[in-house]
Amino acid sequence: MTSPTVSAKSEQALREATERLFTGQPTRTDGKLTKNNLWREADVSRATMNRATAVLTEWDNRIGRSPASLRDQLQLEEITRLKRHLRGNRQERQRLQQQVDAAATVIATLLAETAALREQLAKRSGVVVPLPLARQE
Repeated sequence: MTSPTVSAKSEQALREATERLFTGQPTRTDGKLTKNNLWREADVSRATMNRATAVLTEWDNRIGRSPASLRDQLQLEEITRLKRHLRGNRQERQRLQQQVDAAATVIATLLAETAALREQLAKRSGVVVPLPLARQE
């Protein structure tokens, strides 16, 4: 089933490249399941690959069912979960930092009050002056 705009040779090269990529036996690329690797693996131009609509439709159908695609989906879900967890941790850290800042402010205030009271106590005389007794009649 040759596409009208792609030669049989190019279509065959694309199909063979597809098989090599999906079986993990690339000869010209790193083996990732990308369309960039497909045209490079087939040793055809990108434009030629884009005209091979039948091959690209089959490629897209296989990509959705491939173990690599499923692994990528699981990794993407895990990354999303971890990002959500990280966002929650950052919010919790920010809340805790605000508590620490508030506690530091209270501690600084208490320290200043303690210093002032100690200074006041030091300035007082140590002499006890007896008060006159009230007369009882």
